[in-house]
Amino acid sequence: MPRLHAVAALALTLAVTGCGTQTVRITPPEADAATGAVCADLVADLPDTLLEAERARVRPDSELTAAWGDPAIGLRCGVERPAGLAPTSYLQEVNGVAWLPQPEDAPTVYTVVGREAYVELSVPPAHGAPAAALRQISDLVSEHVPPLPDGEL
Repeated sequence: MPRLHAVAALALTLAVTGCGTQTVRITPPEADAATGAVCADLVADLPDTLLEAERARVRPDSELTAAWGDPAIGLRCGVERPAGLAPTSYLQEVNGVAWLPQPEDAPTVYTVVGREAYVELSVPPAHGAPAAALRQISDLVSEHVPPLPDGEL
């Protein structure tokens, strides 16, 4: 699990540029064309505000990433299947969407599983409980990312 924290920390970096505009650096995932198209539709439909945090500019530009606030809430669509995902993994279901919380005892990274694209949402503890963000993103995932057949993870 410590590796997960290192990856999440490297994936999200907040920078402030002139005029106080936030720029969040997020490493975009490498997704195939079909996954990229699904993710681009999801990211294009994401809200301007999440957990009362305003959407930030993301660098490098990518149709697969989004961010809000400071500290940054980050979303990456088309990430790899989580290494810790197993048939016995604890999953949190929100509005019909299964999320893998990591680490399980104090999650800050949540990954949508059982869909045609894995969607990762990083929520720093400073934003409080992530329930509202998970509900809002779950509704959009249901709309844009089809489920895998037969309950696959």
